[in-house]
Amino acid sequence: MDTIIIATFIIGYLAIVFEHPLHLDKTVPALLMGAIMWAVLAVGFHEGIFSVIDTHEHAFKLVDGLSEKDYKINKYGFNNTLLHHLGKTAEILIFLIGAMTIVEIVDLHRGFEVLKSWVKTKSKKKLLWIICILAFILSAIIDNLTATIVLITLLRKICHDRTDRLWFVSMAVIAANAGGAWSPIGDVTTTMLWIGEKVSAAKLIQYLVVPSLVCFAVPTIIASFLPAFQGEIKVNTDTDLEQKELLSSKRMLYLGLGMIVFVPVFKTLTHLPPYLGMMLSLGVVWLVSEYIHPEENFDKARKHLYSPHKALSRIEMSSILFFLGILMAVAALESLVVGAMNGQEVGALRYIAEILNNTIPNQDVVVMLIGVASAIIDNVPLVAASMGMYTEAMDTKLWHFIAYAAGTGGSMLIIGSAAGVAAMGMEKIDFIWYLKKISWLAFLGFAAGGVVFVGWASLLGLG
Repeated sequence: MDTIIIATFIIGYLAIVFEHPLHLDKTVPALLMGAIMWAVLAVGFHEGIFSVIDTHEHAFKLVDGLSEKDYKINKYGFNNTLLHHLGKTAEILIFLIGAMTIVEIVDLHRGFEVLKSWVKTKSKKKLLWIICILAFILSAIIDNLTATIVLITLLRKICHDRTDRLWFVSMAVIAANAGGAWSPIGDVTTTMLWIGEKVSAAKLIQYLVVPSLVCFAVPTIIASFLPAFQGEIKVNTDTDLEQKELLSSKRMLYLGLGMIVFVPVFKTLTHLPPYLGMMLSLGVVWLVSEYIHPEENFDKARKHLYSPHKALSRIEMSSILFFLGILMAVAALESLVVGAMNGQEVGALRYIAEILNNTIPNQDVVVMLIGVASAIIDNVPLVAASMGMYTEAMDTKLWHFIAYAAGTGGSMLIIGSAAGVAAMGMEKIDFIWYLKKISWLAFLGFAAGGVVFVGWASLLGLG
């Protein structure tokens, strides 16, 4: 029956990868995959066919001849393993819901309109650097997906020529993914590693900020010499930007970004899980939004336009459910015992890791391959799988390198990251166009950053 679980994962995974040709939202196969895998695992476990293993390397199996006490211990072992994985998944989901809500509240108050006042140039080369720097910084604060959406909206108001805009948007995707890699709140995968206590916020920034800068700077420098970024672009600098902003725009922007940045500080000070810090931040932003006046003549009749309840309705719950399905599916693989290593029973993912280590002794090469794979396959399940494959201690080189590779490798294909998929949908970017024009730039940045990471890690004594 273990074949059924593995086959379900492969089929579901393929359905996620080919969601566009199938015209099927990837949330559907993710939910089906997660539920079916655990259902089969439960049936097999209670029939004595499967063994399950928890995160402490304790294996449980129901076999004939067990005493009543041992039967209960093994049965509770399965239930506790399921609850543990659900709990770890819920931590990530609650964190994301909080962050998404804060961003939506800021957007309702038109906080991101403030960014437009920072862009006053007609030079394509200067605009390229402004957009990429904004993408790099914003993605570290509000995550790479949201930063990309904000910048695409900004570019639509600045660059009216679609051909030119595609180049700027594509470079923004590379910069946003690079910026998200060095921040614990910049990408779903880094958030997973941070919440899973594989990396700490301070060390993640220390070890990845330089490689991420290189990953963003190398393609941007090369692109600035390409014909697409030569000459000038028409920018309407006479527009009264303040008319488009609200009285509350700047305050809500700075408050929202500040409270999101406060979350790692909260974790450091209290040693509590990050989702509690995000709940506190959301509570503060929500409280302020209830009493702030976004307009001069503000009355109760218009309050619903800026209500946090409206912000909650704008959250992409399909993305939240996708993460729920895929993370629980990966947890099922992690819990399924498929063999033994050195006399110790191990789960499917740990078994794969041991095979990889024996086949490719150089762990750096394995991690770079994970980065390349993240351009083809969604990086969330890849990182979730790696968390189940390896048992290295917190803040070791492996986890930081995985954070870099999975976070930036997706830039090599337009479908390889959430930021790329968003750009593809909003601007109708052609897959082949991106492959021909942008992929090589993204690869150079990814490779250069990877080389720098290895040298930087060695310099800092990261093992």
